[in-house]
Amino acid sequence: MRPPSTQAPPRLLSLTIDSALLHISHFCDLSSIPDPILLQLFSRTLQAGKLTEKVLKLFTDTGSEEILNLIQSLNIRQILTPVLPTRCSEKF
Repeated sequence: MRPPSTQAPPRLLSLTIDSALLHISHFCDLSSIPDPILLQLFSRTLQAGKLTEKVLKLFTDTGSEEILNLIQSLNIRQILTPVLPTRCSEKF
């Protein structure tokens, strides 16, 4: 007989966030996630080092004031890559 475990089993919400974090780069929309859960997922994404440009855009596209304020307070900015024209319409 094993002794009883002193640790409580993980909560379903915690397991769900862990699973979402593993697959965060495959999501295309996070807008249906409630703000408190979205904040936890964002925090865990930062801790795991999985915040890429695509993932950052997923979070900013939710329009969540709390997420946008947190991003601004952490001074996280999207990288703007300039697009160079591929051809000129004027002749030189």
